[in-house]
Amino acid sequence: MSTHPLQPVGLKSQSVNFHTLPPLSLYIHIPWCVRKCPYCDFNSHEARSTLPEQDYVAALVRDLELALPQIWGRKVYTVFIGGGTPSLFSAQALEQILASIRMLLPLDVNAEITLEANPGTVEAERFAGYRAAGVNRLSLGIQSFNDAHLKALGRIHDGTEARRAIDIAQQHFDNINLDLMYALPQQTLAQAEQDVRTALAFSPQHLSCYHLTLEPNTLFAHQPPPLPDDDASHAMQQHIEQLLAANGYRHYETSAFAQPKKQSRHNLNYWQFGDYLGIGAGAHSKLSFPDKVIRQMRHKQPQAYLDAVAKGTPLQSEHALDKNDLAFEFMMNALRLNEGFDEALFQERTSLPLLVLRHELEQAGQRGLLRREQGRIAPTELGQRFLNDLLQTFLAAED
Repeated sequence: MSTHPLQPVGLKSQSVNFHTLPPLSLYIHIPWCVRKCPYCDFNSHEARSTLPEQDYVAALVRDLELALPQIWGRKVYTVFIGGGTPSLFSAQALEQILASIRMLLPLDVNAEITLEANPGTVEAERFAGYRAAGVNRLSLGIQSFNDAHLKALGRIHDGTEARRAIDIAQQHFDNINLDLMYALPQQTLAQAEQDVRTALAFSPQHLSCYHLTLEPNTLFAHQPPPLPDDDASHAMQQHIEQLLAANGYRHYETSAFAQPKKQSRHNLNYWQFGDYLGIGAGAHSKLSFPDKVIRQMRHKQPQAYLDAVAKGTPLQSEHALDKNDLAFEFMMNALRLNEGFDEALFQERTSLPLLVLRHELEQAGQRGLLRREQGRIAPTELGQRFLNDLLQTFLAAED
């Protein structure tokens, strides 16, 4: 079953046969938020009443128990708790979740455990409890420090709360990511720079700087706000990249910047086409077996998910990736990394020889989008800027 409308060619004779399985991560989705942001296309739902915290925690644990046969004996190297707004849950709930994970899975002793959090006052007051529960990396959804831009984005915090939340977080965590967005409604280059400079004043270990995009099925897609034009947006991107580089941040992925050795290990596993089990409403999984790779999705609506787990059937869909999917999905992820990947990793993570993409690699190189040096494949600066065009090179019309 194909998951893409277009497919790379030349793979029909290849078979999937893994000798070593990829590293495994665990993703946990908590789907509620205080208010749905107009740009957000994630599986998030406004909390219109008291959250069913205990019921949901019990469902997550049961979901994990049901999934154990598919990952039996495999060590988990990273955990990411995302949403929604996971910091709406109490520290006690997070402690229950993490204690159950340690009981059910061989969690690596040095596992990176990330929690997404919003900088609202209620959430910030819980940071100490999250650290005590075992979270060792905090990702704060700042987006901007400018009150007018925060209001335009539908955020429920202001710039003062954002700064205060970072101060509190740094009292308890020594590994923090700040999410920022640029090309915001009516944003100027100077304002985009000021957001980044404000973030740099806190010296976070990691920064994620995203270009605001109008995603389908969002309020912004139906009612587009006045956004900077392409030239202005590109100028912001270049200026941000130069500013962060000058301050010692390595631009290692399309939107990710890190101090030395502070890259997101969880996201690196995604981009290097590792495996991950996703539990919770709408969570996705990619799991490898000796003879196949499968993708799964849990039921998206929170109540539907709770009901399905109670019946022992949390999955809404499951399918095996064919060899065409494997080749394209690997490239779709790995080419987001500015330094690319070792050529051997392609065969290790897909079980396919890189030779099957020889024509596509040659074409991308001839177009100046890709470079191959000393056993590594990476996008050029042009390829980074026009990543979708680069990925299109690895596709051919469906039969």
